[in-house]
Amino acid sequence: MEIAGTKERLTVRNSNLAGSSFGDVNLSGATFTNVSLAKATLVDVNLSGVSISDANVDGMSIDGVLVSDLKRAYRERSSRPASASE
Repeated sequence: MEIAGTKERLTVRNSNLAGSSFGDVNLSGATFTNVSLAKATLVDVNLSGVSISDANVDGMSIDGVLVSDLKRAYRERSSRPASASE
């Protein structure tokens, strides 16, 4: 399926988008619930305000960075005590 030129907020529920490719699109405010995004690729995508919950994101990448690496870096940063310079 191809979606082009859509100007409405996207809501996706209970869907399999595994292996999908999103390129040069505005997904601002989109909601993905109970969706498989495994091995999905996002390049040049506006993700501001996007909500992804109860989703399989194994192997999903955003601008070439695996989501699992982003999540790990976030957890590591969140678990560190704040330093005086921050």
